[in-house]
Amino acid sequence: MTSSMFRSPCKIPSMKGLEQKSYVGLKAATYNVRINPFRSIEVACQLQRFDSAMIWPVHAHEALLVPSKPAAPTITTKPAMPPMPSKLAKPLIDQPLLDPPVLAGEVDIPIKTMPGCYMLGWRHGLIEEVAKARDVGVNSIMLYPKVPVALKSPTGEEAFNDNGLVQRTVRLLKDRFLDLVIYADVNFDEYSLSGHGGIVREDGVILNDETIHQLRKQAVSQARAGTDVVCTSEMLDGRVGAVRAALDAEGFHHVSIMSYSVKYTSSLYGRFRKVELDKKTYQINPANSREALIEAREDEAEGADILMVKPALPSLDIIRLLKNQTLLPIGACQVSGEYSMIKAAGLMKMIDEEKVMMESLICLRRAGADLILTYFALEAATIICGENRKLVFNY
Repeated sequence: MTSSMFRSPCKIPSMKGLEQKSYVGLKAATYNVRINPFRSIEVACQLQRFDSAMIWPVHAHEALLVPSKPAAPTITTKPAMPPMPSKLAKPLIDQPLLDPPVLAGEVDIPIKTMPGCYMLGWRHGLIEEVAKARDVGVNSIMLYPKVPVALKSPTGEEAFNDNGLVQRTVRLLKDRFLDLVIYADVNFDEYSLSGHGGIVREDGVILNDETIHQLRKQAVSQARAGTDVVCTSEMLDGRVGAVRAALDAEGFHHVSIMSYSVKYTSSLYGRFRKVELDKKTYQINPANSREALIEAREDEAEGADILMVKPALPSLDIIRLLKNQTLLPIGACQVSGEYSMIKAAGLMKMIDEEKVMMESLICLRRAGADLILTYFALEAATIICGENRKLVFNY
């Protein structure tokens, strides 16, 4: 549900493996509010135990990404899914999370627009980075793949290849670090030729239901590999309930869902991929706050376990509003543009980089974020770890 919706009949030539549907005259589903698995007293105790929750992004590369710039697509909508039962993940709130890009190749590649960040080779570079993170208390990571152009397709079949980059990486990490908590991105954009978050019709319309059909298979494939939390990040209607149903049907009741419930059409995205696409028809207008609350409420009703807000610092008001609306954990995604601005200003000696970095993370916590997905996770955790050791020594 976004501010620009296409609601005419969906009449398209049938695709192999996809059903042809028409959604004329469908009414919005009525949700029953789902009972939150968290008790407020439990959340309070967890936050006291660890006051700095961060996620580290991990990006993977196999080949150079060649972005395309199609016209802004319009999106077809589908009736939202009914509430689905969901299981809560292991205690994630009191764990920091790391978020680096992962490559299918063996050599780490520096990201020019993000000083200090690399697209990590899936065998060696990633293992070394995760080991460093665990040494300073970061035991949760989120994987972002960089898929070769040759493996991309209009319907994104590579996303649910059980021997794909993400799936191989998850198995490798679980073999090496059994207790590592792994988040994986359930999204279409890295696997599609267009770079959009869905199957794009010839006239530029994104097909909501047909894309969700593929996302269900992607989430199950990731769960089968050992992923702890699947992250629905493409902002299509009904995807949380559909993914929850697919996971439960395959016996993955223990796998949790972190939904990117509030994903604004921000100019701060894509610094590591250099992708510039108009996604206004299925992401939220940055001027809109009411819609963000509606989207989050619907995702919670469909079975989301964590609600993510993206980007982070420009959305402090939304984080607080969501914190007041729900007992679910709230995540904040500090995106590549936020990281790059702080790094660039620090390199130019315009700011004290370390202090501004820590202040940005503290502000997210103050606003109500229970966990933070950030490229600064390793750096910030190292500082926190060092301060804690000093305190122990002085005492």
